[in-house]
Parts: sequence; structure tokens; C-alpha cells
Amino acid sequence: MFIILSRTKQFLRKNGYFYKKEYMRPLMTPDNIYIFKFGRRELDNRLIIRYGHKWTGRQMIKEIDLRLHKQKHPRVFRTEAELLEYLQKHLLEHEAKVHPELNDKKDEKVTDAASK
Repeated sequence: MFIILSRTKQFLRKNGYFYKKEYMRPLMTPDNIYIFKFGRRELDNRLIIRYGHKWTGRQMIKEIDLRLHKQKHPRVFRTEAELLEYLQKHLLEHEAKVHPELNDKKDEKVTDAASK
């Protein structure tokens, strides 16, 4: 059972994002890779988590790469707390820049409901 990024998953669900999980085990390295795609309409954001196991069997995150809307150069985090801090500050702003039509539709719904 994966408990990796449980707080991040809760944050995304609370803000209306959908996600899809994939697991990959590369042949040439001892690390495991967990690919996590998320977005509101399209799954165009991606988290790549590289993790391993300690000698006790516990999972140890080595690196988290975040690519918002198919960026070329990822942002790299060491812990889930750093990732959550960044997402809370930048995710909604970045979403508004990339998908301005989503914000226009939300504004229209608010004004229509207020006038009725």
C-alpha cells in the first residue's frame, strides 16, 4: 500500500484536481519510481517521486520532481512538506495563467447566481 504523498493527495482533492498514479521499477537502478499525473481538466501536471527502502523496510523519498503544464526543467524537492508549501503558493496562480478560460467560467457562474 502506497502512503507516499498522502497529504499532497488530500490537498489536490480538496482543490478540485484529479490524479492518476503509475508505478515503475527501472531495471538499471535500485530505486523505485512513482509517477503521479494531476490536473483539473487534463492530466498535464506531473510529479515523479524517486524512492527507495531503508534496511527496516520503510520507504525513503530521495527526490520529488514537479513539472507544471509540461515544463522543460522540473522543480526538485527533498520532502513532501517543501512540495506542499510550493503548491499552496504557486499552483492556483500558475493554473490561472495557463488556463484563463477556467477562471472566466467561474466568474460567470458567480455573477449569474448572484443576479437570480
